Amino acid sequence: MTPDLQDKTAVITGSTSGIGLEIANALAGAGANVVINGLGDAAHNDSLRAEIAERHGVTCLFSPANMLHADEIETMIAMAAEQLGGVDILVNNAGIQHVAPLEEFPPQKWDAIIGINLTAPFHAIRAAVPHMKRAGWGRIISTASAHASDASPFKSAYVAAKHGLLGLTKVAALELARSGATANCISPGYVWTPLVEEQIPDTMEARGLTREQVIEDVLLDAQPTKQFVTSRQVAEAALFLCSEAASQITGANIAMDGGWTAQ
Repeated sequence: MTPDLQDKTAVITGSTSGIGLEIANALAGAGANVVINGLGDAAHNDSLRAEIAERHGVTCLFSPANMLHADEIETMIAMAAEQLGGVDILVNNAGIQHVAPLEEFPPQKWDAIIGINLTAPFHAIRAAVPHMKRAGWGRIISTASAHASDASPFKSAYVAAKHGLLGLTKVAALELARSGATANCISPGYVWTPLVEEQIPDTMEARGLTREQVIEDVLLDAQPTKQFVTSRQVAEAALFLCSEAASQITGANIAMDGGWTAQ
């Protein structure tokens, strides 16, 4: 059953494409007003905002907050609270990736990946929690990864960030346990998104493989179902976590990885 999210406000980081955009549409489809976020072309982002608002009959705002800057994250949360009446749902979805051997991993890439995948969720949670406590209800949902529990070669920063994100989520769940707010991770395996597609050339170079070999022998090799997870499946899981039926699910890591982490 789709939860009734009318009068709720959701902030979804990294939501102008892929998983984030699908989650934004799912939450708006359940009646939530939403704040989408991303970088890139301003006209394209405004078009997405208008499309979500018109399709679902909700208010949709856009924030250009850069996830590397704490002050911009705080401004985004404040905007949601001031213009939409609160922050009830926070989806930490923004993420970047880089693939390289440890000894060749650029320090600036390490800093950026840790910053966007781990530090940004901390700042967003820190800013959103007071609003959830005042409302006596909230949902913090972070898009983690199978790499929140398992490691893969050449992904030192990403694996470290996702392990940390799961730990941060557990702490948030414990601190919010009596507040009416929950905090959980959804951990997909490989989802066919721009983020996954963009890492294929780096993996080809790092492992000396063709594009087809990377897809079949690296990406889908980890997933016993031999199928990519879809963005819609992740969005449906996020929608469920916003329901009353999920009110006692907190501090959880929901694996959606085709059996990857069952091995």
